[in-house]
Amino acid sequence: MADAMTAQQTADAVGAQMFAKDRASKAMGMRLVAISEGAAFLEMPVREDMLNGFDICHGGFITTLADSAFAFACNSTGEVTVAAGLTVDFLAPARRGDVLTARAFEVVQQGRAGFYDITVTNQRGEQVALVRGRAHRMKGQRVLEGSEWNGGGA
Repeated sequence: MADAMTAQQTADAVGAQMFAKDRASKAMGMRLVAISEGAAFLEMPVREDMLNGFDICHGGFITTLADSAFAFACNSTGEVTVAAGLTVDFLAPARRGDVLTARAFEVVQQGRAGFYDITVTNQRGEQVALVRGRAHRMKGQRVLEGSEWNGGGA
């Protein structure tokens, strides 16, 4: 049971379970790099089919990468948590062949509301986007309880 696990064991189990069922993140070529209590790092290569009419990565793909990292970070404690909102600021273009990394960190958790900062960088460490996520924890719902868990990502 999740209660007997350490915080890191819980985060690892949540990450494995969520990623196994995350068809959208997998379809976009994302990879869960690391997860810990209140934090997650995901990577995504920018492919040809992710480019817009200006040959730069469409902002929706960058936002989806950030949202996925946000989902893993806010569910890492084992409590089902969903996104309540995101704000995105694009700082620089991402191009075909770039490998983007989204790093999500909990800023504050107060009651059922949580706030997370997500930074998206390219393989050179240049910032591509800054994202603030607002999350809502679902009362009494655990990610790891039962085999019929059907989601709960941000």
